[in-house]
Amino acid sequence: MVNLRKPGKRGGNARESASRGAVKAPWWTRLEFVLAAHELGQLPDDSGVEVAVAGRSNAGKSSAINAITAQAKLARTSKTPGRTQQLVVFQLDPAHRVIDLPGYGYAQVPPQLRDHWRATIDRYFGTRRSLRGLLLAMDSRHPLTEFDSLMLEYCAARGLACHVLLTKADKLTHSQSLAVMRQVAGALGSGPEVASAQLFSVPKKIGIDSARAVLGNWLGLGEG
Repeated sequence: MVNLRKPGKRGGNARESASRGAVKAPWWTRLEFVLAAHELGQLPDDSGVEVAVAGRSNAGKSSAINAITAQAKLARTSKTPGRTQQLVVFQLDPAHRVIDLPGYGYAQVPPQLRDHWRATIDRYFGTRRSLRGLLLAMDSRHPLTEFDSLMLEYCAARGLACHVLLTKADKLTHSQSLAVMRQVAGALGSGPEVASAQLFSVPKKIGIDSARAVLGNWLGLGEG
């Protein structure tokens, strides 16, 4: 089943403003939800540029998406982990997309559904030609879980750029922050794939601009 919502149409006034040279809002504020797919075949055409966002359940992935895009309700957040149960597509235009991957791993998710997600994500990384990079949200207090390691393996196997967001960094002391950065940097290694990491906190607004810059670079949109 695919859930679809057409992006809002611009009216005549918007077109007239654009024709007069009106300044566009930053690209990250113009991303819109377009569909949620249960199968890869329901995704948009595999063309243009695409960036994936992944994170184990309860890692703060949806909150990170909302902070980076400066849209409080773009990605669904919940006190119940594991709410992202489909491949959710956010689109700027047909050539620029962000795909929010299911955050499986939470104990309350039925094993059959968890197995489906894993198989779907495996095929996604193996076949999606437009994919340019992965933003991986890790809980900075519990980094490098089995899910995290699996995502890093996908990137390494494909030579795909990966940028780790060590979320909930506001809950760490300074020394703990340094320690977790060293730990994750060691896990990323020095292979041919492009891998990097940063501290990230939504409440304290730590690392939002840096994460946004990485995403914009992968999408070929820059910082504006």
